[in-house]
Amino acid sequence: MFNNIPPITRNIIIINIVVFILTYVLQTDLMYRYLAAFYPFSPFFHSWQIITHMFMHGSFLHILFNLMTLYSFGPVLEQVLGDKKYVILYFVSGLGAFFLFNLWNFVEVEQIKSSLQNLGFDLAGYMNGESVSFKGNSEAVLEQQGLVSKLQSIISVPMVGASGAIFGVIAAFATLYPDAKIMLMFIPVPVKVKYLMPVVIIVSIYLGVTGNAGGIAHLAHVGGALVGFILAKIWKKHLYRFN
Repeated sequence: MFNNIPPITRNIIIINIVVFILTYVLQTDLMYRYLAAFYPFSPFFHSWQIITHMFMHGSFLHILFNLMTLYSFGPVLEQVLGDKKYVILYFVSGLGAFFLFNLWNFVEVEQIKSSLQNLGFDLAGYMNGESVSFKGNSEAVLEQQGLVSKLQSIISVPMVGASGAIFGVIAAFATLYPDAKIMLMFIPVPVKVKYLMPVVIIVSIYLGVTGNAGGIAHLAHVGGALVGFILAKIWKKHLYRFN
């Protein structure tokens, strides 16, 4: 089966599988600590994570869904765009996913910091690792605890997965072949991608902004899709010039 997949898509799939197996076999948080993508202002962040997080996955279903999606759309774009553009599409989409997701994280962090300071919480001391106490009545204490918990989650919970890069691939496919029809498990009839993609993006924005993400980095999907759409729009003008 692998021999029928173009080389770049095949190698990306293989690397993802190898990394997932190593993570599972080693049963250690060390790979997540160094290879997953933490918030850029987190003490756990390292520059290489903007690339390595694309090869990390949290569960078997996570990697299975991502790689099956890449297998469905990647080979077509690899053949149409060529090796160089396809590699650019994949990895720049992944970077776009990281950027948009953490841009929203930054907005949330600044809002949390402002709220905590208004409540009299010693934010500077907390950020420096000092032992600090919550101030005010029970309602204020509960609010501070909730804000600190949310802040800690943003700083210490990393983003993993190839979904952002793959959403870029899907968006590029939808841009180049808007009338192509695809089947989904929960929709019994083929749907044109030009109708399906906007719905997916709108839902992802809503879930990401409202906080109903359910542990999924929906805004990362949006960032990847946006990059894929822009690149495909640029390349589409010249794609068939010599055909």
